[in-house]
Amino acid sequence: MAWILLALAGIFEIVWAYAMKQSEGFSRLLPTVTTIGFMIVSFGLLAVAMRTLPLGTAYAVWTGIGAVGSLAVGIFVLGEPATFLRVASAGLILAGIVGLKLSA
Repeated sequence: MAWILLALAGIFEIVWAYAMKQSEGFSRLLPTVTTIGFMIVSFGLLAVAMRTLPLGTAYAVWTGIGAVGSLAVGIFVLGEPATFLRVASAGLILAGIVGLKLSA
């Protein structure tokens, strides 16, 4: 169950990162409120997952999901460049997430 909560926390991290981008420096109300709301939920789910998962593993997986997911949103939604180095680096992050899951 902790891994499911951690995955959800990572997904919510992607949402708040995207909403933060849309808030234009917290100058737009709805994206700002969305950012704060999803941050609270994401941190809350991370905290619950950390009750049973090791700190280093949980935090690294959470940030990894957020980083790779935000990169994907940037590429597919915002039209950011999908250079070989960016995609390969995301692949390395994914490999690290898998390695941490297998070692836990």
